Amino acid sequence: MNVILGPILGIVSTILWLYMWVLILSVVMSWLYAFNIVNASNRLVYGVGYFTHRLTEPALAPIRRFIPNLGAIDLSPLLLLLAVVFLRDVIDNLAFELGG
Repeated sequence: MNVILGPILGIVSTILWLYMWVLILSVVMSWLYAFNIVNASNRLVYGVGYFTHRLTEPALAPIRRFIPNLGAIDLSPLLLLLAVVFLRDVIDNLAFELGG
């Protein structure tokens, strides 16, 4: 069983690592849009922004319902990032325990 579960946990950990970077990219893109550094009419910029928004918004929307509105400051990406890091650490420790 450990022969199958170890690589599966490794794949899940890698997917969470990639999702963490997509979340960071989404936050940076939102800052670049807000400060008018990048132009959303550029097809590449729009494509990257659309891609990151589609991947992160389903996880951020439920978090935004529970935290208070602080105006221009959105803490939901930070909370999601902390949750992803915690989940990834749990999976890595579980994979280490199964492998060792």
